[in-house]
Amino acid sequence: MKIGLYFGTFNPIHIGHLVIANYMVEYTDLDEVWLVVSPQNPLKNKATLLSDIHRLAIVRVAIEDNPKLKACDIEFKLPKPSYTATTLAYLSEKYPKNEFSLIMGEDNLRTLHKWFNYEVILKNYSFYVYPRVLTEQEEIDVNKTIEEQKVNEFGKLPNVHICNEAPIMKISATFIRNAIKQGKDIRYLLTEPVRKYIDEMNFYKG
Repeated sequence: MKIGLYFGTFNPIHIGHLVIANYMVEYTDLDEVWLVVSPQNPLKNKATLLSDIHRLAIVRVAIEDNPKLKACDIEFKLPKPSYTATTLAYLSEKYPKNEFSLIMGEDNLRTLHKWFNYEVILKNYSFYVYPRVLTEQEEIDVNKTIEEQKVNEFGKLPNVHICNEAPIMKISATFIRNAIKQGKDIRYLLTEPVRKYIDEMNFYKG
């Protein structure tokens, strides 16, 4: 089975995440997409980040009606800080019959050369890359740096699939958290089960 791993803090998971996950499982050769919830960095006390267990619960609520999407807490059990190379090696050993790939935004592909053991990841795993809307300043900064060269270099590899047809949604979890704190109506930014769960648990309001 071909599994796409979509890493994120999902704080909270929103329709932008879900649109990408669903696109990958419907329009590529992936059989399932696992949403890998990143654990809180023990060295960083980020007040806006919900606990690991709550973010995992919200992901499960968001995808409970889609059998092709799975919530994954594997990094909760691995040493901190979490390195993608370590997670991939662990999953490949634990599920030898599965073929794992990485799902990432184009902005992450730009900085892949800075990842721990990125050469090993590039050699042994496939990538499914979706576009990301950049601000005007980001475009200027990117074009001046080695990151854009890396996108061109990595994007030509046979195991890197650039999914230019994937829908682009300029939605951020930060925007959603701020909107909740301000008492704004966010019904169209989250699925209804997620919105209801967050409201009942009184998350992000303080």
